[in-house]
Amino acid sequence: MADIRTADVDDLLTVLATLDEPDDVFALLEDLFTVREIRETSQRLLVARLLAAGKSYAAIEAETGASATTIARVSKCLSYGSGGYKRALAILGEEPPVKAS
Repeated sequence: MADIRTADVDDLLTVLATLDEPDDVFALLEDLFTVREIRETSQRLLVARLLAAGKSYAAIEAETGASATTIARVSKCLSYGSGGYKRALAILGEEPPVKAS
């Protein structure tokens, strides 16, 4: 994924890391993404929460409407990814903090 980390991506990261107010972040999300993209991204975080809580794929699919493919992708990221979901869950108080590599 190193090829995706461009100067433009770094600018976006700087903006996101600088915004302090949830309403400001939401306004940016509304401008950057479609409603569907916001919902799908939020759904992935919910899937991560449910996986971390030990829920089965079938229960998660029934509760969220996420596909088995999406659930598997999130599960793989939780186990082998760069730690983004774990950091997000730690921010939400649902997972122990993870040190950045």
